[in-house]
Amino acid sequence: MTNTSPAAVVMTPLRVRMTLLGVMFGLLLSMLDNFIVGTAAPSIVRDLGDASLLSWVVTAYALTTAVTTPIWGKLGDLFGRKRIFQISVAAFIVGSLLAALAPSMILLILARAIQGIGAGGLAVGAFAVIGDLVPPRERGKYQGMVAIIVATGTIGGPLVGGFLTDAFGWRSAFLINLPLGVLTMAWVAWTLRMPRVQRKAQIDWLGAVLLGIAVSALIFLTSWAGDTFEWASWQTGAFVVVFALALVAFVWWEQRVAEPLLPLAIFRERSFTMASILAFTSGIVVFASVLYLPIFQQTVQGASASSSGLLLLPMMIPVVIVSQIAGRLMTRTGRYKVFPVLGSIALTVGGVLLATMTVGTPIGATAAFMIPMGIGSGLTQQMTTTIAQNSVQQKDMGAASGAVTLLRTIGGSLGIAIFGSIFTAYTVDSSTGSEGIAQAISTIFGVTAAISALGVAAAFAIKEIPLRRGPAAGASEPRSSSPTGTNLPPRVEA
Repeated sequence: MTNTSPAAVVMTPLRVRMTLLGVMFGLLLSMLDNFIVGTAAPSIVRDLGDASLLSWVVTAYALTTAVTTPIWGKLGDLFGRKRIFQISVAAFIVGSLLAALAPSMILLILARAIQGIGAGGLAVGAFAVIGDLVPPRERGKYQGMVAIIVATGTIGGPLVGGFLTDAFGWRSAFLINLPLGVLTMAWVAWTLRMPRVQRKAQIDWLGAVLLGIAVSALIFLTSWAGDTFEWASWQTGAFVVVFALALVAFVWWEQRVAEPLLPLAIFRERSFTMASILAFTSGIVVFASVLYLPIFQQTVQGASASSSGLLLLPMMIPVVIVSQIAGRLMTRTGRYKVFPVLGSIALTVGGVLLATMTVGTPIGATAAFMIPMGIGSGLTQQMTTTIAQNSVQQKDMGAASGAVTLLRTIGGSLGIAIFGSIFTAYTVDSSTGSEGIAQAISTIFGVTAAISALGVAAAFAIKEIPLRRGPAAGASEPRSSSPTGTNLPPRVEA
């Protein structure tokens, strides 16, 4: 049984922006932490030792984030976005504090796992709240806010991490999350007013376990294959078998459980499926760009490592500008299919251009080649979420947001694994020097161009469903009746 009552609060554009600002703080938390920790890694090893376990500091966070993302999304559908989002922020704060106090690498890894659990709810919670507050037709007015947060996290993360580590030590890179997390909690408590959801349904724990096993097998495979063991090995085969069996069992179970963790019916809508595929492919491409472009500019072109975040400005500035332009046009015209089509084409063009780089490519040319990547990212990243959310019912908003976010994360993980193997193959012989690095990264972007071409096909296959103008939190929705047939009074999450 569901009770979803309309909020009594009128959500003016100014109030929506003020509310979304608090939610965006949470999204910024998870983005900053992805990039801050990388710059603190050398100091962590010097202080705690156990360098062989350092990769687990990243893997533990990525694993728990991926596994819990769809769970957080479904919990938001069942028990209300606000309280679930606040719980995820609290988990992230606790994990950050434990990481800052960790006396050993093992305890740091455990703390990072707790951080990842919280981070799993930050991104999906933010996008689901946006989906509830702002109807798809009006979403374009606010896309610029998300684009700015993405650019700030990507560029500011390495800069903030480097500064804090140098000035105050690596533990400060985790402690910075405490005031930001508390600010997020307070801001959301003050501004976010949403219809209270009361659904009497059992949580699909078996589905969560099966999906967790499948995602874990995939994350472990992508993290270890080509490094801890060869791709062509029994370990790879074992992880593939575990992944396949768990995925098949998950699909079988979700078709039979009363309240599935991930309602498979949403994939019957072509637009949702195509948007999910596009999120997967664009996730691969964007992760590759953020990881390997700074490597190329630092090791081949001699740029300073301390400015690694600033090196991505030629890609991030177009993301912000294009996102806002596309969003405004989408809101004004109600048309949107053209944007992921043009965006995936731009990603393909950018990949082709970056694949031409050699040791003689000047920094200016690399910056110019990054611009199509920024345009493509700006036209696809947020549009895929909007299209996916517009394709499902309001009650499945969290599950849909979780699915898209999970696929984007898995795409990034797979991309990092595949590209890492390519990079190693070209650079295993240290005598190749910068020439080997240039060839490796050129090959990597050639692969991204091919993957982006698949995204073009998915974008063309999207069916342009008219964008909903409602309902959103604060908009009028039909009330559910109580068992006795009496309408329940409006209730709003405090």
